Amino acid sequence: MSSSFPSHKPEVTLSLSLPSISSTTPSEGLKSEERGVKLIELLLSCADHASSGNLHHADSCLREISQLASINGDSMQRLSARFASALAARLVKRWPGLYKALNNTGSARNDIYRARSIFTQQFPCMDFAYAIINRVLVQVMSHERIIHVIDLGSDDPKLWVPFIQGLGHVPDGPPHLKITCVGRNKLAQEKLGARLIKEAESLDMPFQFNPVNVSLRELTLDMLQVKSGEALALTSILNLHVLLAEDDRINSHFGSSKNNGVKDSRQMNEFLEMVKSMSPKAMLLVEQESDHNHNRLVDRFVEALHYYSAWFDSISVAYGEFSCTDRTTLEEMFGNEIENIVAGEGLEREERHERYAKWMVRFGRAGFRPVRLWSETMDEARRVVEAHVLNGYKIINQKASLMICWHDRPIYAVSAWTCFS
Repeated sequence: MSSSFPSHKPEVTLSLSLPSISSTTPSEGLKSEERGVKLIELLLSCADHASSGNLHHADSCLREISQLASINGDSMQRLSARFASALAARLVKRWPGLYKALNNTGSARNDIYRARSIFTQQFPCMDFAYAIINRVLVQVMSHERIIHVIDLGSDDPKLWVPFIQGLGHVPDGPPHLKITCVGRNKLAQEKLGARLIKEAESLDMPFQFNPVNVSLRELTLDMLQVKSGEALALTSILNLHVLLAEDDRINSHFGSSKNNGVKDSRQMNEFLEMVKSMSPKAMLLVEQESDHNHNRLVDRFVEALHYYSAWFDSISVAYGEFSCTDRTTLEEMFGNEIENIVAGEGLEREERHERYAKWMVRFGRAGFRPVRLWSETMDEARRVVEAHVLNGYKIINQKASLMICWHDRPIYAVSAWTCFS
């Protein structure tokens, strides 16, 4: 490192490697609970200094955090290490060239698709969401003969194979089914298409697979190939919030916060307007049940700290406190989300999760109403979660949505919507 940056070296070091505890750190004299409280105090103080631009005090906090946090420690230590790294990245971004040079290899980022696969296998959350989506779609579409479902980015056979099987055994025989899959992962789309075509053939179901290799931001109505006479439904699993990404500096000059503190979003408004123009029978939404869409760093930092602490606690129960490749891969995935929430601003900050109450406002403005989920749907979702080997998860029904919670802390909300008639 050049001698022209001596005062910023601690920030750069933290961005390059997450902290690990040495044999002589001050953490030895602290109990786990005391260390956790101290880490939270330091993280909040550091976020406040980073937000106000006080680099000296932010650096001082990061030095202390690095002595107490560790990616190989308990859940609070590991979580703190990820947040410390995110704060360090935010500070280094003041020098765009330096930040890009430190992050241009991508070597610190695990394959996101491998992480999602591990996550789906290890935790009941996606099985819970898939069970609800399948139950609702089959009930809504059971009497339709021409069905078109648009998958906004899941690419997961575990969602669509059971759906095809469910439609394959309706009383009137298999309908004509088209699934449009939207996403940037072309290989995943190809694998999904081949798997679903094979499944449909085994049921003698007329089937069409329509891959659309674009992001949600690039999606246009003509790409979806919606035709008259189709019974249409859409699903979005942990993806729709990316459309909330906008230039916050511009929005702040125009008083963009409206009902219930919900910020207006041009891109989201246009997307929901496009969806409504297609008159879908249902739109199924799965989103993180937390609010990381605040303009102020400290506000979303506190929300993120609370939300991701539930995940790191859950991971500790699943894997114990012993380090392993799968646990590290999962925590790296969440760490990337944390960095985007903490270090990102404007269009680059895509992890703008919002609670179900705010999605209600957005969908209501756009001309949608919530669909109350059937009691059978609740029962099936509960069976899925209770059958999972990992204890601590439960289902709650709240304002026409189903939420999965980790020890009473809501993690994901699943909701169904339809257009006002």
